[in-house]
Amino acid sequence: MKLSIAATALALTATAAFAQPPASAAGPTVVRGVVTAMTDASLTLKTDKGPQVVNLTPAWSVSVTKAVAIDAIQPGSFIGTTEMPKAEGQGESLEVHVFPPGVKMGEGHYGWDLKPGSMMTNGTVGTVVTGKKGSRELDVSYSYGQRHITVPANVPVVQIGPGKRDMVKVGIPVFMVVQKTANGMMAGAVSVGENGAKPPM
Repeated sequence: MKLSIAATALALTATAAFAQPPASAAGPTVVRGVVTAMTDASLTLKTDKGPQVVNLTPAWSVSVTKAVAIDAIQPGSFIGTTEMPKAEGQGESLEVHVFPPGVKMGEGHYGWDLKPGSMMTNGTVGTVVTGKKGSRELDVSYSYGQRHITVPANVPVVQIGPGKRDMVKVGIPVFMVVQKTANGMMAGAVSVGENGAKPPM
């Protein structure tokens, strides 16, 4: 069981929501796009910023996001959620990703770029209250704080698990955490959606 959790955690390093944020809390650098070409060592993507090439480390891994019901968010779940801040200490989710049991990565509250002004909150769910029209009200705690998050019923909620390299192919939307190096952008892993869906992060 411990080995299984460790393997899953390794595969999940693909997702920027899992990456430890920098001290500035500005958030990690991410790339989203559709694969237009690939080699064993790189991906070429069509992105909102134009074509981008991302180099891959030799041991690059894959994670998969699978759509689940909002009921998957339970007390004790460790989640990540892109949120739009509202009142002090409160936010409204744009998406939620639920980590596998035993996996806790990227804990905290830091800048995100899914939408202007959005933030990423990764933490442990405390109280879960059913709200209006099937929404959920969550208290999410992390090592240095807590947020009260509203999750509308219509936002994407996904469970994340390990995937295989053959899931990454031309025409598939992907999401990556990247490091800027002297030789260009580099990623250690790639996130894809189940059955070719777009990862929501």
